[in-house]
Amino acid sequence: MAKIPFLQLLYSKFVFFLNRRNLISFFVNMKLKHIIYALLILGFGAFIAYRITSNSSKKGDSKGKDEKNKVITVNGIIVKTETFDNNLSLSGSIEANEQVEIRSEISGIVEGIYFKEGSNVSKGQLLFKVNDVELRAQLAQAKTKQGLASENERRAKLLLQKEAISQEEYDVSRADYKLAQSQVQLINAQIAKTSVRAPFSGKIGLRSISPGTYITPSLLVAKMVNSNQLKITFSIPEKYANQVKMNSILSFTVAGSTEKYTAKIYAIEPEVEIATRTLQVRALAQNKDEKLLPGTFANVELPLEIIKDAIVVPTEAIIPVQNGKKVFISNRGKAKEIMVETATRTDASILVLSGLKTGDTLITSGVMSLKSDDAVKVKIK
Repeated sequence: MAKIPFLQLLYSKFVFFLNRRNLISFFVNMKLKHIIYALLILGFGAFIAYRITSNSSKKGDSKGKDEKNKVITVNGIIVKTETFDNNLSLSGSIEANEQVEIRSEISGIVEGIYFKEGSNVSKGQLLFKVNDVELRAQLAQAKTKQGLASENERRAKLLLQKEAISQEEYDVSRADYKLAQSQVQLINAQIAKTSVRAPFSGKIGLRSISPGTYITPSLLVAKMVNSNQLKITFSIPEKYANQVKMNSILSFTVAGSTEKYTAKIYAIEPEVEIATRTLQVRALAQNKDEKLLPGTFANVELPLEIIKDAIVVPTEAIIPVQNGKKVFISNRGKAKEIMVETATRTDASILVLSGLKTGDTLITSGVMSLKSDDAVKVKIK
């Protein structure tokens, strides 16, 4: 009976040992399987990455070779010299030769208007009249005082000659007389201001008053201009200041018309404006037929000096950059970047002062996408 428990214990230990060994084997087998799967996945991923990298490298090398070997076809010209009429295109404003705002110097009721709106008036012509009844009454009163003061001054002078009064008393009576005289003159001046006349010959505009209007000096009655002659005011860059001469003839056009007009420079500012670095110039144009209206803009063509052996290139060949302007020329089949200095510009061409020389092959098309050393094939036009 004692042997049976011992055998049972031994049997249970043996079974436990077998189960533990099987469990360890199970886990070992499971871990080994996962490691194998992980290695397979990593290897497959590495293979795919290698293939992608290899293909990209091949495509990049192929593309780089294609771009490097690609020849760009562009248009161009052979640079040569020519005579250049250096005309400066500017914007100006047209002003009347003389213009004024018609106002009354005194306040009062408008008694009469003696001009027609939009008509021509002559210098000194009466335009309108302000009621002066009150002023004339004041004038009569002042004249009476003047007469009395004159008589007192005369009597005082006789008494002074007889030494009946002192010099001081005579001086007082004379001062009263002079004061009365000045009062009469003042009222006469005010009465004269009630009649407003044209300061020069010209055309008067639309009026803003009617008979019976109470007018004050702040009220604008009408505008008046002399447009038989017109002033054209414009500004030029300071680098051209020494090329502008008095009495030079220029041409200009206005919006809505293709007709060209001429004007003569008669005034130049003595200094360059610091804020804009420009010089203001004024010219005078005849306008007898009154086709031109003051206040409009003028497109001015100012002739400067004529340049011989000038290099003039198409404007589309010029590329603005931060430090100035550049162009591309063809040098042994490759594009070459050159910095240039320019001056006067027209609608189609621009004057080049430095950077280009006669015989250069200037590229005129596709310049915005070009780079230095790009292979180019130039079609000369």
